[in-house]
Amino acid sequence: MRRSVAFGYRPRAGGRCVAAALGVALAAGSAAPAAAAADPPRDPVAAGRGGAISTVDPTATAVGLRVLREGGNAVDAAVAAAAALGVTEPFSAGIGGGGFLLYYDARTGRIQTIDGRETAPAAVDEKLFLDAAGRPLTFAEARISGRSVGVPGTPRVWQDALRRWGTRSLAQALAPAADVAERGFAVDETFRSHIAQNATEFAQFSATRDLYLPGGAAPAVGSVQRNPDLARTYRLLGAAGTDALYRGPVGADIVATVAHPPLAADRPPWPYPIRPGALTAADLAGYRLHHPGPTYARYRDLDVYGMAPPSSGGVAVGEALNILERTRFKRLPRVQAVHRYLEASALAFADRNRYVGGATPKATAKALLRDDFAASRACLVDPARALAKPVAPGVLGGTAATCPRAPRGGSPLEGGESTTHLTVADRWGNVVAYTLTIEETGGNAMVVPGRGFLLNNELTDFTFAPSQGAAPDPNLPGPGKRPRSSMSPTVVLRDGRPFLALGTPGGSTIITTVLHVLLNRVELGMTLPAALAAPRATQRNTAEVEAEAEFLALPEVAGLTALGHRFRERPEIGAATAIEFGPRAAMQAVAEPRRRGGGAAAVVRTR
Repeated sequence: MRRSVAFGYRPRAGGRCVAAALGVALAAGSAAPAAAAADPPRDPVAAGRGGAISTVDPTATAVGLRVLREGGNAVDAAVAAAAALGVTEPFSAGIGGGGFLLYYDARTGRIQTIDGRETAPAAVDEKLFLDAAGRPLTFAEARISGRSVGVPGTPRVWQDALRRWGTRSLAQALAPAADVAERGFAVDETFRSHIAQNATEFAQFSATRDLYLPGGAAPAVGSVQRNPDLARTYRLLGAAGTDALYRGPVGADIVATVAHPPLAADRPPWPYPIRPGALTAADLAGYRLHHPGPTYARYRDLDVYGMAPPSSGGVAVGEALNILERTRFKRLPRVQAVHRYLEASALAFADRNRYVGGATPKATAKALLRDDFAASRACLVDPARALAKPVAPGVLGGTAATCPRAPRGGSPLEGGESTTHLTVADRWGNVVAYTLTIEETGGNAMVVPGRGFLLNNELTDFTFAPSQGAAPDPNLPGPGKRPRSSMSPTVVLRDGRPFLALGTPGGSTIITTVLHVLLNRVELGMTLPAALAAPRATQRNTAEVEAEAEFLALPEVAGLTALGHRFRERPEIGAATAIEFGPRAAMQAVAEPRRRGGGAAAVVRTR
């Protein structure tokens, strides 16, 4: 890996503009040609003071920035931007899903969390994704069904965050997104492509087809997309609170959709039966947020905080950093630096898969983050050759006095290429790192009729069948359980003050992307924009390293191949957002210059 500068960026074709500026009125779910209008800024880097925000979408960034400029704090802006993403990035996140939020309180210096992960219905058991013969369903068969839907947590996250730390009401926070949904926005290539790749799935369901497949095809780039049903849903939640979903009419419609999927009468052929799910009104009414303490790892002079289980992100990133802390990167050639990163990632994933699930005890998570456990794993890294993958997990409670052998072991990975992340800071120094999702791009493909949002397929993050041999599998389905996640919202402090906040979408590649960005910035001397833009590779304890084409073009790959690493191209890895904090309240907000078409960063007062 060579030192990198940020890629030049180009706005996405047909970049977004809010249709309020266009003076158009369209029917529900329709798309029509958009008149020319100024797009919200799509700058991937912004530096200044007074507050900062970075998201994957310029409309969401503009919504959050306006909240900051009007005196709202980081939580107010984060909820408003997340609601806007539910409109403009509905295939990645929304009120039908869940997520994890980290909050740094400048007044107290504490980092607190909200676990809004989806939960399995009470009727779920370990056979959730097995067929009548006891064989695991294919992912597509499991996803496009009512069985994959967990109780959503996102609306409760928004309400709880505002109640604990915000200054605005839920109605105020949702109002800008409701306006965007009602007035519309211009379709860009990313939005269009997400629909196109799900066209057959979306066409199975009448409400989804009507909203996202006007005339039977994905809307054209530059056309205006409206969602008045979602606007009404947001306004109902603002007026009545989230009980409208968890105990009221919105929830009743969710339950009906899961129990009786709204199949289109003229739907195209689909190779699997579309099964109903077992979600009930009692499951919705019984949903509770969790507020675990954050994970913690000390790396050099930095304090790294992440999300505790059911997210595996904080544990895996922390363990990998503990392994890597034994490396003096400044003395290493670049091939060896990347070699250590790949090996540490594989070892952390082996342990994550073995020990982390929705009900992982706090003691287990802490044991995985102990320095002596990291030492027992770090000693396996051989500078002369790559470990044979997959590597078996470590033994908790062991000792590093003698380096254990590294037998091979299984390594199942959940999917979930959707998801989104936003990072926000305000003028008072409060910071939010928030990752939210509906799991797969497009969730389970069912739009709740009359409500305008997609349901999640989060339960497919469970392991479908036991995967750990004679050892217990921590991620099997069960009543009320939360499936393992890879989401890794991260806040890094230096001398007790924020230094960096970041996160990314990308399924299980989230963990390696956050780790890769941290190493680029902290160890390899890159600026934050360069650290995000640099080519990526991900090793998740699999036989092959997945890497972007730009990474495979680096000269270091030949040396890595000689060490025994095998590579396979992956089109894109992650879509990170981050904020770095400098002296005298300076902030640099950074988004991707090109992945997912490029994100948008902004500050309240430019430098």
